[in-house]
Amino acid sequence: MATLEVLNQSGQKVSEKTLDEKAFSGEVKPHLIHEVVKMQLANRRAGTAATKNRSAVRGGGKKPWRQKGTGRARVGTIRSPLWRGGGVVFGPMPRDYSYKVPKKVRRGALRSAVMLKLQEGKLLVVDKLELPEAKTREFVKVQKDLSVQEALFVINGRDDVLERSSRNVPGVKILPVEGLNVYDIMRYDTLVLTQEALEKLEGVLAQ
Repeated sequence: MATLEVLNQSGQKVSEKTLDEKAFSGEVKPHLIHEVVKMQLANRRAGTAATKNRSAVRGGGKKPWRQKGTGRARVGTIRSPLWRGGGVVFGPMPRDYSYKVPKKVRRGALRSAVMLKLQEGKLLVVDKLELPEAKTREFVKVQKDLSVQEALFVINGRDDVLERSSRNVPGVKILPVEGLNVYDIMRYDTLVLTQEALEKLEGVLAQ
């Protein structure tokens, strides 16, 4: 069974954590990570791109000239797609890009993403993350002591002081363990988990 050092906020080792073998077993499956990240990005698309077809463009109600006798081509409306100011043919219309993948695939991708960080040595466990006040400099000090730059900090529940202290720091994100997802894990270089968050995550991955 793999073990991880548990650090305090100052970056000093305080204990060791033995990882749940059931939660962190198997191999990393990049195709699952790819599939879930693709789904997450698709679900974030607004899908609001729109164009007007010939029936939606304002004007064009009157026939420009009579059907016969002018020597010109027959035209029914000045809003034809062939005309300047006319409608658009087969343009984008509002649509929903979202879709779902099976729960088993999502869980497998989450396990693979966490295991990948573990294998790369970019998974840190801290006993707790607590700041005395909501000050950016306090969070930057913790970041410096842990020797991390771009990092995803995963905590148990919400912490308003921690979130407010980190929101002006580039390259970091605070996330409750319930919201942990594959895209954010892969987006940030280092994954930092509190001990409580890791225990909850093990419970999810062991299912």
